Amino acid sequence: MRVPMSWLREHVDLPAGVSAREVADALIRAGLEVESVEPVGGDVQGPLTVGRVLEFAEEPQKNGKTIRWCQVDVGEGEPRGIVCGARNFAAGDLVVVALPGTTLPGDFTITARRTYGHVSDGMICSASELGVGDDHAGIMVLDPAEGAPGDDAAPILHLRDDVLDIAVTPDRGYTMSIRGVAREAATAFGVAFSDPVSTDLSVRASEAGYPVRVEDPAGCSVFAAVTVRGFDPAAPSPRWLARRVQLAGMRPISAAVDVTNYVMLELGQPIHGYDRSRLAGPIVVRRAEPGEKLQTLDGATRELDPEDLLITDDSGPIGLAGVMGGATTELSGDTRDVVIEAAHFDAVAVARTSRRHRLSSEASKRFERGVAPGIQGYAAQRVAELLVAVGGGQVEQEATLLGEPPAPPRVTLPADHPARVAGYAIPAEATVRRLREVGCEVEVAGEQLLVTPPSWRPDLTDPNDFAEEVIRLEGYDAVPSVLPVAPPGLGLSADQRLRRAIGRLLAGAGYVEVLAYPFVGEADLDRLRLPADDPRRRALALANPLSEEEPLLRTTLLPGLLAIARRNVGRGTTDLALFELGAVFRPRPDAPPAPRLPVDRRPADEQLAALNAALPDQPRRVAVVLTGDRAPAGWWGPARPAGWADAIEAARTVALAAGVELTVRADDHAPWHPGRCAALYVDDTLVGHAGELHPKVTEAYGLPARAAAMELEIDRLPGERVAVTAPTISAYPPAKEDVALVVDAAVPVAEVAAALREGAGPLLESVRLFDVYTGEQIAAGTKSLAFALRFRAPDRTLTEAEVGAAKQGAVDEAARRTGAVQRGA
Repeated sequence: MRVPMSWLREHVDLPAGVSAREVADALIRAGLEVESVEPVGGDVQGPLTVGRVLEFAEEPQKNGKTIRWCQVDVGEGEPRGIVCGARNFAAGDLVVVALPGTTLPGDFTITARRTYGHVSDGMICSASELGVGDDHAGIMVLDPAEGAPGDDAAPILHLRDDVLDIAVTPDRGYTMSIRGVAREAATAFGVAFSDPVSTDLSVRASEAGYPVRVEDPAGCSVFAAVTVRGFDPAAPSPRWLARRVQLAGMRPISAAVDVTNYVMLELGQPIHGYDRSRLAGPIVVRRAEPGEKLQTLDGATRELDPEDLLITDDSGPIGLAGVMGGATTELSGDTRDVVIEAAHFDAVAVARTSRRHRLSSEASKRFERGVAPGIQGYAAQRVAELLVAVGGGQVEQEATLLGEPPAPPRVTLPADHPARVAGYAIPAEATVRRLREVGCEVEVAGEQLLVTPPSWRPDLTDPNDFAEEVIRLEGYDAVPSVLPVAPPGLGLSADQRLRRAIGRLLAGAGYVEVLAYPFVGEADLDRLRLPADDPRRRALALANPLSEEEPLLRTTLLPGLLAIARRNVGRGTTDLALFELGAVFRPRPDAPPAPRLPVDRRPADEQLAALNAALPDQPRRVAVVLTGDRAPAGWWGPARPAGWADAIEAARTVALAAGVELTVRADDHAPWHPGRCAALYVDDTLVGHAGELHPKVTEAYGLPARAAAMELEIDRLPGERVAVTAPTISAYPPAKEDVALVVDAAVPVAEVAAALREGAGPLLESVRLFDVYTGEQIAAGTKSLAFALRFRAPDRTLTEAEVGAAKQGAVDEAARRTGAVQRGA
C-alpha cells in the first residue's frame, strides 16, 4: 500500500514539522512494515511555471514534421519564444513551462538553445515529461481557474509529495487504506484521527432502489447499490484526485474509474460500477452453475467453477464477486447512468476464486484480507457524490442496502493477560487504554475484560490477538530480553547434541553449511541416474507444489546440494565444500490415508495417532559435495583437487562426532562412479555412501569433473552414543615400523588395517596406509600395501623385542584373516 503523506495528513492531526521518515519510524514501532519512504517529484528542480500561449505560427520542416513557434507569457512582461512539436493546444491556453535551468526527470536540464531556426527559450511540458502521468502524445493544458502566467506550477500539479510504501501482512488488511494507516498514525503519535467514513453519507435504503437479490448470504453478507443518472462520461478527473490515485500506485483512467479507485484507496472498500443501460434485470449474487463462462475486464474468457461467487443479471454472469467485473457491463465513454456496487464478500470465497483463476486484483487483495462489513452504504454514497461533483448528474435518492454486517465476537480477556504474554508488568489501565485505541469496546468486570473488536479487525478473535495489540502499541522495544532457564534435566536431546556436533566438526573441517528446499522433480532423479527400481524414486507428491517442476518431497539430500553447487559454479566459485543436515521423506507402502482433522477444536488422540500413522518416514541425513580444489595452490606447491578420499574422510568426521568406528567397503551405487564408490558401515549396518560422482552426473549438473559427494543417514548410527574419551598422553618416545603386505587385489584395505590393529595389541598407537603398489614386481591380480605402524607405551620406553613381537603379531593376524604375505620376508 502506497500512502501519500498529503492524503494521510487530511485524516491525522500530525505534529507540525514531523517528517515522512519520522512517521514511517513511528508506524514501524507500531508493528507495520514500512518498506520505504519515497520523495516523489524531487527530481524536478528549478523554475517550473505557468504560461499562457499568446500566439503561434505553424512551420513545416523539411523532414515532414510541423513545429509551432510559440509566444508564451510566463509573467515576466515580455513573452518568451518557445518551439513546440505538440498540436493539442490553442492560443490563450494555459500550459506548464520549464524555463532554462529547470531539471526534469532523467536528469534532463532545460537550456535556451537553437532549434528549427529559432532560439527556444524553455520547454512546454507534457505529463510524462514531468513524471505526473503517462500521456506523452501532447502537452498539458491547464484549466483557466488553476492559475495565471508566472505562478509556480508545482503545487498546481501536486508534483511533490512523500509516499510511504507499506507491505501489508495478511492479518492487517485494514492498512490497505488511507483510513487504516491514518488510524495507526494517530495512535502512534497520540493525536486526533478524522474518520473519512461519515454518518452524513448514510444511504436511504428503499425497495425503489436498483433491484438486487442475494441468494448466497454466506458469501455476501451486505450489498449496497446507489445509482447516479446523467453523469458526463467526458468529464476529466480533477487533477488532485488523479494525482493521488497515481501516487498510491494506480493508473488514472477516466473520471468514473478514478473515483471508484479513489474511494477504495481511502476507505479500503472495493467498489464496482456498472453501466445501467447494459444491465438486464436485477442484480443477483449467487454461486456459478456448471458450464457458465465469463469474459472479465482483462479480456479473458474464464470457465467458472461451482464454488465461484458471481454477480449476475438476466443475461448471466457479469462479474466475479470481489475479484473482477465482466466486460458486458463495464463503464465506457458512453456511460451516463452508473449503478455503484459496494458489497461485503466472504474472504475465503474471494481468495479461492482469485487463486483458482490466477487472477489477483486490487479488490481481491483487500477482500481476502478482510474488509470492514459496516461501511458499504457509506462507500457507495461517497462514490456517488464524488461522481456528481466531477461529472454532474444526480444521485437517485432511493438506494439498495441488503443484509446486516455480522456481529463481531465478544471475547473474555484476563486483565493481566498481555503482561503475562509479554513477560513484564503492563497495568490493567494501560491494557484497557490500548485496546480502546485499537477501536475495541472494553467492559471491565473485575479481573476480566469483556472485549468486542472493531468491525475492521476481523483478525482479533483470540485473547492472544488482543495481547499482541497491547504489546505492539506499548512498544516492542519495551519487551525485556530475558534468556529462559531450561528446567533441570531437560536440555538438548542426544540426537540434537549429535547433529550439532556433526555440524561443528564439518564446519571446522572447512565445509560450509547450506539449506536447500526439500522439493525435487523427476528430472532431478534422472540427473542422478537412479535406476527405475531404486527406492529413492518412490517419492511423495505434493498437492500444491510451489513449482510444477518440483512436485515431490526429496528422498535424498543430493539434488538440493548439487543444485546449490551448480549455482555457485555458474557464478565463478568452483572450489566448494558444502554440507547439509536435514530430513528426507520415504513413503510407507502400507500407510493408511491421512484423516481430515477438525479446525475448530483439538483433534482427538485417535485422530492424531491416525495422522502420525499416515506420515512418511523422515530419517535425518547429512550430505557433503566437493568440487574443484580442496587445498589451494601457492608458493608451497600445487593445488590438491578434492576427490573420493575427501568424501570418505567427511564420513569419518561424522562417525567421530558419534563416537563410532566406520568401516569402508567398495560398492556400486548411483549416483557415484563405479569403482570409486564406497559403502559406509557401522558394525554390519549400512549407513551411507561416499566417493566420486559419476561423470554423467557432474555433466548433467554442470559441475567440474571428479566432483565428490557423501550421504549418510544419522538415524542409523547406534542409539547409545559412545562417550568420546580423551587420548592417553605418553611422555615416552614412539617406535616406528613399516610393513609391506601383498594381498589379493579384491581385498579391501580396511580389512587389512583392521587385522593389523587387532593383531598388534594395545601397544599399537596408530596404523596408516602410505603406499599402494601394483606392477611387475608382484604377482598379477595382487597389490602391495605399505603401512606405517606406530607403537608406544604409556609408562615406559618400549624395547626392541616388544616392538618386534607386536609387529609380528600384526603381520600374523593379517595373514590369517586376509591371506597377506609380507613383502621381502
